[in-house]
Amino acid sequence: MNLVKKIMIINGPNLNMLGTREPDVYGSLTLDQIIEHTEKLIDSSLCQCTWYQSNVEGEIVGRIQQLISQDFSALVINPGAYSHTSVAILDALLLLKIPVVEVHLSNTYKREDFRQIKITARASSILMEGLGKNAYLMAIQSQLL
Repeated sequence: MNLVKKIMIINGPNLNMLGTREPDVYGSLTLDQIIEHTEKLIDSSLCQCTWYQSNVEGEIVGRIQQLISQDFSALVINPGAYSHTSVAILDALLLLKIPVVEVHLSNTYKREDFRQIKITARASSILMEGLGKNAYLMAIQSQLL
């Protein structure tokens, strides 16, 4: 029996620009640095993470659909701006039979009004935001309890 949980982590548009993009909102770390930070703190004997990033909505939808036939325990997703606009990503997420944890680095409720509407969150088991670089770590840990 395999006790190691496999977790897919999908990142949406502009997250590849972390460290450069609005550091006062998102912090100064790049996505690679956040991945390194997270991987360093998770127990690899309990969890194996696969990371993916795309700026293209259709690629994100395709990657979510692939999870249907793969052996993942959970999905952690930061849809970025698509969280506010993408019915296509929502529909793909609704196909999944595994827990979905949606994360946002910033507290979107302290930002522009349009960022407070999260279409994709309707498919989420858990929504976490405002945790900065620890958002992914906390989301992964929520699936190891």
